[in-house]
Amino acid sequence: MEHLIELRRRLMWSIGGFFVAFLFCFFFAKQLFNLLVIPFKWATQWAGLDPHKVELIYTAPQEFFFTQVKLAMFGGMVIAFPLIATQIYKFIAPGLYKNERSAFLPFLIASPILFLIGASLVYFFFTPMVMWFFLAMQQAGTDDQVQISLLPKVSEYLSLIMTLIFSFGLVFQLPVVTSLMARVGMLSSEALVEKRKWAIVIAFVVAAVLTPPDPISQIGLAIPTIILYEVSIWSARLIERSKERERLAREKRQAAEAAAEKPVDASST
Repeated sequence: MEHLIELRRRLMWSIGGFFVAFLFCFFFAKQLFNLLVIPFKWATQWAGLDPHKVELIYTAPQEFFFTQVKLAMFGGMVIAFPLIATQIYKFIAPGLYKNERSAFLPFLIASPILFLIGASLVYFFFTPMVMWFFLAMQQAGTDDQVQISLLPKVSEYLSLIMTLIFSFGLVFQLPVVTSLMARVGMLSSEALVEKRKWAIVIAFVVAAVLTPPDPISQIGLAIPTIILYEVSIWSARLIERSKERERLAREKRQAAEAAAEKPVDASST
């Protein structure tokens, strides 16, 4: 019953934090959406078009409202994630040893930082590149061909940028997950090296599933995934060396304690 009461308290804090962040983001939903449209304006500049004429549409009366709700939920989850992660840590921390808590805490800090790095990469580079790729498919109207212009819907544009942010943020958690698994002994650097070829294939498959059907975003997600996999191997090796040093220091300390106890035993006999 005590664990259930503790779980309820942590859930209430998490849900309350998300709700407050949701209301904040919903109040500024239009400003946040205009902020997300800035990469689209950069893409129009790259395509040689006027960024002041960027236009998005919605074809259903309720579409933009639900788009703002979806944006507020996404922003609320991002803002409230540190609080939610802290509540999860506080719930499981009493069941961990002191060294396990000290080992888990750095990964709890690194996770949102890596997510923000992935989201920044999407915002400042990959979203403009993807939109530039789609803008390049427009067709100018002439006597022989009709004019084809890109007029994205607000819901579809938000879904695109949210998918990219989620995909890159999720992939950038790879070093955290592999390091934790290496820390608890579930994974080793040798196993990661042996599975490198499969990891490269899986990276491209996952990129094809998570990103829109364009080569820029797919290759753009697969390459960082492979780089992060190599970082995971390096991180696992560092953890293994640290664990080996701790083991040698523990054995040396135990040997010293055993040597110090021998004269006492001899005198007592």
